[in-house]
Amino acid sequence: MDRKASRPTSRFAVRALAWAALPVMLVAGCSSDSGDDTTDDEPAPSASPTPDPVRFATLPEPCSTVGEETVGETVPEADPAAGETLSSSDTSASGACLWSGLDDYQFRSLTVALRRFDSDLSIGSGDERAGEYLQQMAEEVSGDDANRDVESAELAETGDAAVTMGYSVTKESEDGEQDYRQHRVVARTGNVVVTVDYSGAGFEGDDMPGADSVREAAETAAREAVAAVDATEGAANDEGGEEQQEQEEQQEADGGQGDEPPSNDDL
Repeated sequence: MDRKASRPTSRFAVRALAWAALPVMLVAGCSSDSGDDTTDDEPAPSASPTPDPVRFATLPEPCSTVGEETVGETVPEADPAAGETLSSSDTSASGACLWSGLDDYQFRSLTVALRRFDSDLSIGSGDERAGEYLQQMAEEVSGDDANRDVESAELAETGDAAVTMGYSVTKESEDGEQDYRQHRVVARTGNVVVTVDYSGAGFEGDDMPGADSVREAAETAAREAVAAVDATEGAANDEGGEEQQEQEEQQEADGGQGDEPPSNDDL
């Protein structure tokens, strides 16, 4: 049988394979300052509690979090090369990007998902909520009986905390069963969680990629994505400061060209 004749080369087929390969996808308070006693009968006023501040007030565009060179090495023949932005109801709180490609009989897909948490007095700080979400994303892999040979470990030098997890899974397709080598990295930086899912398979009898190569690719993408998030720290405040400076400069310019007081002839 001619293997080339059965090669799934259509863009629709590759996109369908990418979706098939994707995994099925908290207490803050402020102690009030008692202040000075006023009278024996009246309690001292106390400040209202406020949520803890968070490092990140916004998120980067998900498809910009991984460099072009890394995408080229991780997902050869990615289509589109710039990635596909997945829908989000609130891009300031969450977002994701998918790259998928078929190079001869070797299939690869990479997904980077971002989730940001604000502090909430009734739930927890943004960092605490992000930490709990990290655990949820890790348990999503370890708790799925369909995943085989799950290996997990802490990942150093990747945000404030990170876990790296490798496993294998068999998925049903139109042509029967297909084995995939998959890896997930979940990292927290401040109040943001970065989840990277990387998947590889060999079609038409080709070998699956090695576990080490899949792990290294996923961890490289995760570190780049975390760095992209870190680069946005203070971005909202910087934008507000720039707008305020522009307004002040405009006011100064308008003041220099303001109306002159009326003369006696005008009165």
